[in-house]
Amino acid sequence: MKDRLEIKNAHRIVVKVGTSTLTHSTGRLNIHQIELLVRQLSDLVNQGKEILLVTSGAVGAGLDRMKLKEKPEAIPEKQALAAIGQGILMHIYEKLFSEYGQTVAQVLLTKENSLHYSQYINSRNALLALLQMNVIPIINENDVVTVEQLKFGDNDTLSAMVASIVDADALILLTDIDGLYNKNPQTCPDAKLLERVTEITPEIEAIAGGAGTKMGTGGMFTKIQAAKIAMSSGVNMVIANGSSNNILNDILAGENYGTIFPAREAHLKQRKSWLAFGKSICGSITVDKGCEDALVKNGSSILAAGITDYAGEFAAGNTVRVLTADDREIARGIINYDTASLTKILGHNTRDFTSLLSGKIYNEVIHRDNMVLMV
Repeated sequence: MKDRLEIKNAHRIVVKVGTSTLTHSTGRLNIHQIELLVRQLSDLVNQGKEILLVTSGAVGAGLDRMKLKEKPEAIPEKQALAAIGQGILMHIYEKLFSEYGQTVAQVLLTKENSLHYSQYINSRNALLALLQMNVIPIINENDVVTVEQLKFGDNDTLSAMVASIVDADALILLTDIDGLYNKNPQTCPDAKLLERVTEITPEIEAIAGGAGTKMGTGGMFTKIQAAKIAMSSGVNMVIANGSSNNILNDILAGENYGTIFPAREAHLKQRKSWLAFGKSICGSITVDKGCEDALVKNGSSILAAGITDYAGEFAAGNTVRVLTADDREIARGIINYDTASLTKILGHNTRDFTSLLSGKIYNEVIHRDNMVLMV
């Protein structure tokens, strides 16, 4: 299969490992599993692959050190545990990787690093420089200082953003389940593993469900959101069971493990990736069928005449989703008008704007240069 062959030939690979893979059911770190992961990653580097590791587990390591059994609800306590655990986790990684002759670097990111294009590019340049120096970046969200509004939300999303930023060939999400099933395998014995998902449909999102284990923050739903980013950015993504022996080498040998989400043929360039995934989404607009066709087939700009509705409160210059009448997301872009102005021009022809608006007038509500298709 072409997708598996592309995975086999992948050179730059982002591997994300979840809390459920790194810890025992007690919440304490699973040193054996961490060592197994490190050995596989080190061997891949020795094969000439470029590896970036996105790791969870900092809060879990903090829980372990503080002899706590459950993750606290309050954000300051979570941040305190992350501060305690981050150093412990990096010490373990550094010690184990050094035994296999590898050099690692800690990289802590927040969503703020992707909100501004200059910071987005700086993050990219720093990560690429580390790879050029044959260093393995070990990446986590900077939970200690991140406020809720500037959080990626989970390391699945973070890993997909990293894969997009560095133009990775493959993203592998290691979790405690074999992949995406058509039903919940914990409650449905007849659940079947989906070996290949070519499009993230509402049905796929529905079967992905909600949050995962009590120790982690991301369930299968967040992995599906990560797949959206990866596929649109030209990155082949695989969800697989991290506890399986030699799983990374098996996947990268082209074996049929886990669920693969093949990359789209025409992937996004740097600025388009930033527009789609780096900037915060502040709302949405809904377009009619004519506008949808012009957008998808010709990459046209969006005019007010083709907009039927909007949701959220946004200012000019914010990023919004573009939805069809049946709530499918087909694009994202930077909008030229705030909600108050959009209310006045909704459904109107451009020639009517001078009588409806004061101040600077744009012919397009979203110009095609500031928009990226999501289909």
